Amino acid sequence: MDPQGLRIIEALIFASSEPVPERAMAERLPEGADLPQLLAELERHYAVRGFNLVRRGDGWAFRTAADLVEALKIERTQERKLSRAAVETLAIIAYHQPVTRAEIEEVRGVALSKGTLDLLFAAGWIRPKGRRRTPGRPLTWATTDGFLDHFDLQSLEDLPGVKELEAAGLLDSRAAAGAYGNRAAEDTRLVDMDEEEDSQLELLDDETLLGIGE
Repeated sequence: MDPQGLRIIEALIFASSEPVPERAMAERLPEGADLPQLLAELERHYAVRGFNLVRRGDGWAFRTAADLVEALKIERTQERKLSRAAVETLAIIAYHQPVTRAEIEEVRGVALSKGTLDLLFAAGWIRPKGRRRTPGRPLTWATTDGFLDHFDLQSLEDLPGVKELEAAGLLDSRAAAGAYGNRAAEDTRLVDMDEEEDSQLELLDDETLLGIGE
């Protein structure tokens, strides 16, 4: 085992407020280091401690051990609650990503208010994914690792079933499968955003974001 490599990974994850992507760890490790093996060793080491090493999408983070959550729970007043439209929009993006604004509106059956996507973007739960090769090159949206982390999911495969969401009242039954089945024949290839364009979007202020959501 590589003690120095373990310490580097541990320090990187501990110092970060967000899940650390594996590629960021690999860049810091000595040449020839076995990253999967190092992560597996750290995961085992912290499995019995007060906080665990957990995977969140393509990143890793330290989070409070599940059996201690109740003991550490703090009751607080929730200042802001997502609207039903925002919850439905987030669910549609999670299950149909990458998806455009028009497709979200098609599934919901109603027009999307201007600030809904901006709110989810500001929360760090969705991000621009790329543009469709269709007339107008509409922007598509996808969920982030921050979305997985907030809802305690390791990957999108851990999302509850659509039927469960409908039963809980979080997704309208009008989200018919046929609405997306007809889209299979379309050219849905994406023009991926390069790193520069993606970083520029993240730096946009709230006023500019109103234009992105359209």
